Amino acid sequence: MRPLFTLALVLPALALTACMESPRDRLAGDTPPATVESVDLDRYAGLWFEIFRADHSFERDCDGVTAFYERQGEDRIRVINRCWQGGLDGMPDIAEGRARLPDPADTSRLEVSFFGPFYGDYWVIDLAEDYSWALISEPQGRYLWMLSRTPRPDPDLIEARLQSLRDRGFDTEGLIFPEQWDSVEAMPRTGLPDAGR
Repeated sequence: MRPLFTLALVLPALALTACMESPRDRLAGDTPPATVESVDLDRYAGLWFEIFRADHSFERDCDGVTAFYERQGEDRIRVINRCWQGGLDGMPDIAEGRARLPDPADTSRLEVSFFGPFYGDYWVIDLAEDYSWALISEPQGRYLWMLSRTPRPDPDLIEARLQSLRDRGFDTEGLIFPEQWDSVEAMPRTGLPDAGR
């Protein structure tokens, strides 16, 4: 397994790639995207499935992408990212990192690291009231993910999220929709703690 795999909810590569991005790489306008008012990190913890993402090198050829979050104290979160290279029958690729709250009063803006002291921004820009789905981006608007508690949410829900992003000025052309498991039960437990389902 390659230890440098990163995915949606972790964005560790942002700190390393910021200088390589140009304005034309932005998915949104020049204004940083607004975040939700607050996130209950205990409710946010647990398993999420990636439904779509903007194209970027550190998730290339990844399917069956999941993120698992576990609270570890007031302002620390354990993060486990997983994907299967080249399809659901490919090799699993797992990375473990950590997230923190740079401002404990703002729970919608986290930072995530998989590379020692390097952290990348992780902004929750939309979130279902029941915590069944979330949209993630960052201040520059170059990265974008939809996460869901189920691997195959209703297509109407997905289209509604896409339209909401377009209404906010995001370019949704070229988003990647990875292959996902048929159900939570069908998903391999590889790399997850016992309480990870």
